[in-house]
Amino acid sequence: MLWKNKMRLIAALVLSGVFGVYFWGLKVEAENGVAIEELSSKLPVVQGAVLLPVAQPPEVSVGRTIEMIITAYSSSIDETDDTPFITASGRMVQNGIVANNFLAFGTRIRIPELFGEQVFEVQDRMHQRKGFYQIDLWMPSKEQALNFGVKTAKVEIID
Repeated sequence: MLWKNKMRLIAALVLSGVFGVYFWGLKVEAENGVAIEELSSKLPVVQGAVLLPVAQPPEVSVGRTIEMIITAYSSSIDETDDTPFITASGRMVQNGIVANNFLAFGTRIRIPELFGEQVFEVQDRMHQRKGFYQIDLWMPSKEQALNFGVKTAKVEIID
């Protein structure tokens, strides 16, 4: 009985491969000794990685620099309102989101002293007692936010 099940499985795998090659037009050829598969989308695949054109990163123009207090927060209930995973702008929280009461939603900033060339985007607000000159970085966990602590750094506002 077990032997019959194994044979059925092997037959199903072989038939799937044959039909897959026939119906999806899978084509394998050798170019410079490297096996290349072309799928119906015509994007070449080399060893499982899709080859796509690489775009140059956009040039960043810094409008002005402001010294600010930098803190961090997470989506824990005691740090947010009743919708801890939704920002004040209506977007879901994610890495790169910051809260600030001075800059408009969508404003992009950098904090080179702490994060190099990483770009953050203002999508959230803080309690009004925090004032205008503080940036609150979103972090995935409360522990990470607490470990970040309080720092002062120059914030570049990107045009």
